[in-house]
Amino acid sequence: MGLAQVAVSGVMIKCHFVCISIMLGLRRSCAGTKNYKNKHWRFTLPTAYWQRTALSVALSTFMLTGCLSGGGGGGGGGSSSPAQPGAATRVHDSRTFTAELPVTLPSALQGSQIYFGKYDALQGEAIYAVEVPSNWDGRGVIMWTHGYAGTGAELAVQMPPDGWRQTVIDAGYAWAASSYSANWYDARAGIEDTNKLALNFVDYVERDYSERLDTPTQYLISGVSMGGHIAAAAVDRENLERTQFQVPYAGAAPFCQSEQNEFQWLGDYTRLMLQIAGYDQDDYPQFRELAGTFYPVSTIEVIAVAGPMVTALFNTKQGGAPDWSSPKNADGQRLIDIARNLTGGERPIFDEGFDYFFNDVVLGTGGSDGTVNGILASNIYDNQTRVYRWTDDPTPTPEEELFNQSVPRLSADPNANPLRDDGVRWIPMVNGDFDVPVLTMHTLGDFYVPFRHQQLYLERAIDNGNDDLLVQRAIRAQSHCDFSAGEYTAAVTDWLTWVNGGPKPAGDDVLDPVAIADADYGCTFTVDERLGLPACTPPP
Repeated sequence: MGLAQVAVSGVMIKCHFVCISIMLGLRRSCAGTKNYKNKHWRFTLPTAYWQRTALSVALSTFMLTGCLSGGGGGGGGGSSSPAQPGAATRVHDSRTFTAELPVTLPSALQGSQIYFGKYDALQGEAIYAVEVPSNWDGRGVIMWTHGYAGTGAELAVQMPPDGWRQTVIDAGYAWAASSYSANWYDARAGIEDTNKLALNFVDYVERDYSERLDTPTQYLISGVSMGGHIAAAAVDRENLERTQFQVPYAGAAPFCQSEQNEFQWLGDYTRLMLQIAGYDQDDYPQFRELAGTFYPVSTIEVIAVAGPMVTALFNTKQGGAPDWSSPKNADGQRLIDIARNLTGGERPIFDEGFDYFFNDVVLGTGGSDGTVNGILASNIYDNQTRVYRWTDDPTPTPEEELFNQSVPRLSADPNANPLRDDGVRWIPMVNGDFDVPVLTMHTLGDFYVPFRHQQLYLERAIDNGNDDLLVQRAIRAQSHCDFSAGEYTAAVTDWLTWVNGGPKPAGDDVLDPVAIADADYGCTFTVDERLGLPACTPPP
């Protein structure tokens, strides 16, 4: 019996992001640590596989990074001169990973066949999954790129969401996915390993199953979170030209995508909280101790005890958890307003996203060194030209100007993320430079991988003159990658129609601040309203 015939009814593995317990375990309480003063903030000028347990599987569906090096990162570029292989040493270079197929494998959808196996990839072996409709004629394959899978040594293929997967099979397309040959935030391995699989999965299936599939006539790519980063980068000109395995993708559908700005956002928010709460930037390595202690208990709940930095700005609930909906003072409100602007501006569902447990998760990235946990050899975080605003005035107010003068400025190492002679960068760039149809979705309240990424993506596409090839949709949800089956079905169906010569789908305007601030923004493509969130105005 072949692996394709191993069936487990109803199995759906969704570890798109990371086991929250890995990250939150890094948090330490402030008891017994340095006795920090509760300094008053003021305006001053600067003086200088599949997861092991049910809980971890469930929690991982909500996370992107956990241990992501948020304290530095995201300035963007890096050197424009190619680096020679081995020119810089990273912590990540010493990590090793194991690719083993589990005893129990997901079953195929009705009317399809599914295959699993291993292949040689960038960092070592990787696991593949391939599912094809019955009597598939090679119409096309969509490469599925999964999100962050944590920091463990064991690799695992992550199955696509139900709605996405069923829509792809119903459309007559096959899909294929790689575990990648490395965990952590190794988007480079994500691109290289996915591309190699796209070009060779027919041979792998024949080798492992003695079945010869048709060669695809079309290649597409889609993914979520870090996988969205990979899918967007895979069709970007720089990466198309530099990858070891060049795939002629005819379109991309990156959802809730991370990108290089993610590390800038995580560094900005945590450093600004530290400053506004009244602690010197010299205390940044102690950020987690100042933030508090947090323990996951379910997919939507974290038991939290706020530390002195958080309690300087926000009231707490019974038991000591931070009440993100209740700023204690004007400084707390100022942090909220700055975060709103950094994540996409005034919009529906921001407040609900700020008050969600991803705020706790973002704090878990503070205090990092800017190497994205060893994916880079040096710091990528840079805020030299960043202007922090809490108002919507056309120009900064005098108070904002004073505040920005007081913000300590850091510079990225220009060689932190260089071009390479042996493939794409360590963190592939999303430059908005593509020539195929791209359709995205993003939740408005996502506080971890913010909606702002969509605005940056469009701005870059405009700069490259290909914004007519980009369609973006806003979804009214507070969590990360929280898309309903109906939203996946509509997006994938419209995207496939467009890629194959049909009409360009409708989307949302992500740059007009007036449109974004409307109370009904995001209603057009939100299929299922989420409980507890503001409802859309009923049509007349």
